[in-house]
Order: sequence, then C-alpha cells, then structure tokens
Amino acid sequence: MAESRQMKKILVTGAVGQIGSELTLELRRRYGADNVVATGRKTAPSDELKNSGPFYFIDVAKKESVVEVIEKHGIDSIVHMAAILSAVGEKNPQLAWDVNINGLYNILEIARERELARVIVPSSIAVFGPETPRDNTPNETVLKPRTMYGVTKVAGELLGDYYFRRFGVDVRGLRYPGIVSHETLPGGGTTDYAVAIYYEAVKNRKYTCFVREDTRLPMMYMPDCIKSTIDLAEAPLDNLKHHCDFNVGAMSFSAGELAASIRKHYPDFEVTYEPDFRQAIADSWPSSLDDTAAREEWGWQPAFDLDAMTKDMLENLERKHREGKF
Repeated sequence: MAESRQMKKILVTGAVGQIGSELTLELRRRYGADNVVATGRKTAPSDELKNSGPFYFIDVAKKESVVEVIEKHGIDSIVHMAAILSAVGEKNPQLAWDVNINGLYNILEIARERELARVIVPSSIAVFGPETPRDNTPNETVLKPRTMYGVTKVAGELLGDYYFRRFGVDVRGLRYPGIVSHETLPGGGTTDYAVAIYYEAVKNRKYTCFVREDTRLPMMYMPDCIKSTIDLAEAPLDNLKHHCDFNVGAMSFSAGELAASIRKHYPDFEVTYEPDFRQAIADSWPSSLDDTAAREEWGWQPAFDLDAMTKDMLENLERKHREGKF
C-alpha cells in the first residue's frame, strides 16, 4: 500500500496547455518557483511561464527525455497534464495513443522505479459514451467512449489504479468536464466553443457555434479546475477510496443558456448554430455529473456558477481587448 508523502519537487508535463499553463503558475506560488519544473513538447511557453521558473522541452513518449529532467531537479512528484485532446485526437488517433498511453506508461514506470511521492493524472468526461446515463452520471458506470481520446482516458484510469494496487504508486486523477478560461486558448477539445464564444462576444458581438443550441455539457471555470486538481493532490491518502476516476462537477449548461448568460451583459449578442463533427462527440458525453465521491473523500466544493463565470470572463476579456491582446 502506498504511503502518503508530501510533494516537494514537482514536474508538470503539458505545462504549455490550457490547464497546465495556469496550474503550473499556481503550483509555483504554493511550492516555490524553483520547485516546480514546467515541460512541454513543441509549443513555446508564454513569457510568464518561461520567466517564472525552470522550463524544458521533452517528449513524454520518450522515457529518457523525462528521466533526464527528473534527475537534474530531484523530482519527487509528477503532475501529468500532457495529452492529445478529443477533437485533435480524432484527426490523428495514432498520435493520441502514443502521447496519451505510451506517455502515461512511461510516467508511471518512472514513478514506480524511483518511488516518487505522487502522480496526478487527469482524466475526462470523455471516458463516457452513449450507453452511459447522461443525467447525473454516476462515478461508477458504463465506460464505452467513441473517441480515441476517451479510449486512452479509460485505459489511463485503469492503468493508474493498477499501479496503485500492484506497485503502491500514489496515483490520483479526476475527470475534468469542459474547462473555461480567459488566460489560455483551448487546445482542440469538443468543449472549446464555451471559451471561443466569450472571445467573439467581446470582439464581434456574434458567434457561430459548432454544437446545437440545446447541447448541454458539464463545465468548470478555470479557478475551480486548478483548485480541484490541487485539492486532490494534497488530500490525505487515507481519505481516498477512489484514486484515478473522480467525477468533479461545477455547473452544467446548454450552448443556448451560455449565450443567454452573455446577453445579460451584451443584449445585442447574436449566435448561430452550425454543428460539425464535434456534435457527435458532445452527444456521447454526460449532461451532468454526480461528484459525491469527490465531495465526500476530499471535500470538493466549486466556487463558480454560470453567471459568476460569465461576469468574470467578460471583465477580463474586455480588459485584454482594450489592451490589444486579441
């Protein structure tokens, strides 16, 4: 059985991504800039990320490139954010498998071999499929996804749980819903419309949405996403009955309800709906989540609902637009 040990020196893979970039900065605020090492595969980091602490380019599918950074910095914990997301994964399923499965296997093997204190491996609502109950989706339920991204996330949950039971590696993960942020643009997910709509509302007062108006999905504002990840990472191991598959909820809304929330600020905002291939992916996912396990086992509690998120998003994006940042 794994022992709960403190995280002191943390490696973040996928640190240039939508979630990883903001999570890395918060971890540096908490643990110290030099104690959180950021890594990416190809995309250049922002100046803020690059200047706030160590950064390296690595390929998680090549184990030696990860080991080199771990040895150099005496890493004891890994927050494994590197992944190919749903929409991009459908265009290149072979790449999604290589990064999401082979990369994760390398991370878990490194953790086993070096007896690391902690590995955090996010999962996603993409693990669910058409056979899954859509409303208030249980933590334990049918997992038959229709995307390569979803397939890799189901395998990742099972692999993480296996490494915990078989080798005592303290692996933890939570199923992210759609994530909304004003800091970093999304990276090829099916829920990207829930970010793009705010940018277009501020810039053009109109938006063409790639899912139907009645498409309802679980969503979360980035501050809650960061909080949930760190809350789980820091939770006492003895409190956890689950490990790699926690549902986490914050809000659920349709594309039409999101537009209506924005119209409370911009009454002239116009949205048209032109569903594309991502509609089928969205239709295979839950409309809401039962996250009782996360609330009971590590005290999960979100802070933002739809209107609070909209207000904060628009205030921040209006400022950025005035400053000419998009």
